[in-house]
Amino acid sequence: MTQTLTVPPVRTSVVVQATPARAFEVFTAGFDRWWPRTHHIGKTDMKASLVEPRVGGRCYSTHMDGSEVTWGTVLAWEPPSRLVLSWQITPTYQCEPNPAKASEVEIRFVAEGSGTRVELEHRHFERHGEGGAAMAASVGAPNGWTGILGLFAKAVA
Repeated sequence: MTQTLTVPPVRTSVVVQATPARAFEVFTAGFDRWWPRTHHIGKTDMKASLVEPRVGGRCYSTHMDGSEVTWGTVLAWEPPSRLVLSWQITPTYQCEPNPAKASEVEIRFVAEGSGTRVELEHRHFERHGEGGAAMAASVGAPNGWTGILGLFAKAVA
């Protein structure tokens, strides 16, 4: 009997002083302005990181050698409240071409007081196989999603 390893989701959030529409716009159309240049799976330095604004759109980076690396796909595009991306990156930080082996990142933009709570959940790590727990630990570390959302918050401000 095969046992499926279940890895708990990684959740983090940040409150920004912007409307949900503005927060969604900075997160998506402004992705390249705040995504860290050190966080990519290309073979050379990253030039830009982009999210195409539609279901089925690519999440990809361009690199100094002219290459493009797709690291995800837009699974849900619901401005200004919700975005879901496949995370097509292996636990060894290579491109995962098989979407069935990709985890998912859901980002919700919820009005809170005069700002917006941006809630991020990275889930389905078991799809990565044996390395799923290591992937969860990596993105759950302080320089993972929590640190990245901090960079996003600075861009919104």
